Amino acid sequence: MKIEHILYDYLIETGVSEATAGYLNAAALLIGLLILALLLDVVIKRIIIGVFARFAGKTRTNFDDLLIQNNVPRNVAHIVPLLLVLEFIPQVLVDFPYVENLIEKGLQVFGIILTLWIVRSILGTFKDYFKTLPRFNDKPIDSYIQVFMIFAWIIGTLSAFAIITGIEFIKFVTTIGTASAIIILVFRDTILGFVASIQVSVNDMVRIGDWVTFEKYGADGDVIEINLSTVKVQNFDLTITTIPTYALISDSFKNWRGMQNSGGRRIKRALSIKLDSISYLTSNEVDKLKEIELISSYLESRQADINSFNENNEINKAALINGRNLTNIGVFRKYMQTYIENHSGVNKDMMIMVRQLPPGAHGIPIEMYAFSSDKRWKNYEYIMADIFDHLIAAVPYFNLELYELPSNSSFKGLISEPTSK
Repeated sequence: MKIEHILYDYLIETGVSEATAGYLNAAALLIGLLILALLLDVVIKRIIIGVFARFAGKTRTNFDDLLIQNNVPRNVAHIVPLLLVLEFIPQVLVDFPYVENLIEKGLQVFGIILTLWIVRSILGTFKDYFKTLPRFNDKPIDSYIQVFMIFAWIIGTLSAFAIITGIEFIKFVTTIGTASAIIILVFRDTILGFVASIQVSVNDMVRIGDWVTFEKYGADGDVIEINLSTVKVQNFDLTITTIPTYALISDSFKNWRGMQNSGGRRIKRALSIKLDSISYLTSNEVDKLKEIELISSYLESRQADINSFNENNEINKAALINGRNLTNIGVFRKYMQTYIENHSGVNKDMMIMVRQLPPGAHGIPIEMYAFSSDKRWKNYEYIMADIFDHLIAAVPYFNLELYELPSNSSFKGLISEPTSK
């Protein structure tokens, strides 16, 4: 007596028709096979997970722990029951070849899906593991994982279609080759993102944690995620801006990493001086400015050099324009330079410069160029404000005026109030 007909023969002996006996025999064997497969799945799952758990507890690396967290043992445990069902389904449905063929194809497709689950779990484990390594913290691991999974899903989908249609895999792939243009169009952003992520990684253009400014997309903050198709930036107002990955190589953006890795953050700001407030300094005015401690020694030596030059060359000083002279804007520029060089918030090892820019319709700019020693945004703004608070308040001491557009207060006193009749 064949095992696949054990119930069939018994039903025939009890007087059941052949057709009914065949159906009942196949149904009973199929249910029994499924129950056996489920029991085997549970047992193997517990065994594999238990072995992995004990092994993970004895090792120092967290890779095996991540395998468990990503359900790798659980997914692997499904392989044996699937192979069992594939092995015995021909015997169970020996009298129903059409149904057997359909179920076998379904099980083969499920095998492909299970393989993809296992591959995804393993790749997820590698992703989590690499993120625990310091040298991979700033690398777009998510992008690489997504690329591998896309290729895996494409191959799996093509294999499933080949099984369902009964066409060999190679012939099926060759057949859809004519549709490659459509595939490229559909996956355009994915392909561009993949190429961009490789270039970004190879050229080290952006890392997770970098401060970037992307004016086109309104992004100004820290990169928190780099995927195959998008880059997420958390702005300083805590909003999230999503940027296409390929925009990093097609558009211009600013990465502040160089500043953060340097010894300071640049301060580059100017004060605009009114042109008509600039003048030569008389001896009395120079003597008065000597009361300012930061430039008193400079004025002493500088005035002595100028007087010596004018006397040796018999310069007529009845007019200040003759010979060499000190100007209030020149002395103020020297004061700015000295003040910045002595400020505790400025990095003395980096460039410190005060320069005069070309005069224009808004006066003549005196620009400060230096680097704050503290690069944190809040402290940087405080240092810069502290410096310019002082410099703005110091401008009147040199008989200079800051340029500003006229306001209502500028015309007070110029307009006479109407007299009552």
